[in-house]
Amino acid sequence: MIDIPDVMNALATERKLFHSEADFQHAFAWEVHRRLPTASVRLERPISAQGKVLHVDFLVQLSENALAIELKYKTRKLSVEVEGEEFRLTSHSAQDIGRYDFIKDICRLEYITSNMMNCEGCAILLTNDSAYWKSSNGNKTVDAAFRVNEGRSLRGALGWTENASDGTKRNRESDLQVDGDYTLHWSDYAVASTRSYGQFKYLAVLVPRRV
Repeated sequence: MIDIPDVMNALATERKLFHSEADFQHAFAWEVHRRLPTASVRLERPISAQGKVLHVDFLVQLSENALAIELKYKTRKLSVEVEGEEFRLTSHSAQDIGRYDFIKDICRLEYITSNMMNCEGCAILLTNDSAYWKSSNGNKTVDAAFRVNEGRSLRGALGWTENASDGTKRNRESDLQVDGDYTLHWSDYAVASTRSYGQFKYLAVLVPRRV
């Protein structure tokens, strides 16, 4: 239905970075609408599936086919002017929580695609924080199971190590079950600055339809 790399490449020519996750979401939604003007593009759409009501960032519907999309935008501190517009990004830090939440998005999309006819899913993480795509010391951290570095194979039951603090796990205590098998590959998005954290990459995980 949608060529995600093509959409991201088109976005990068217009916007090298975004002020916030909401800014990214709106720009992405507009690009999808521009490409598929007859499609229904709904933001924060609730989806009912086997007694559960799940919300997704976008649900794109065209004829009998649908695509559920989750977007994340995680940044490190960067102040830069691009084409006369000032951007002052803050540091989100807490990469362990960011990784957990991204994989939880994948699990949510797996549930949706297993219960909604002709529906595919896609989880996208856009960031200038290289800690997400690099793998150094990943086996020594409390979130080792949730690493999303380049080349990682993501599957099975994933949980925190026993050294994870209660504060880290708050509201995220449950293990995550990834039913599919995904090999993670990061793509270049844009270089907004030659200074530290000026490079942006994105990770897109496609979740196939299941019913």
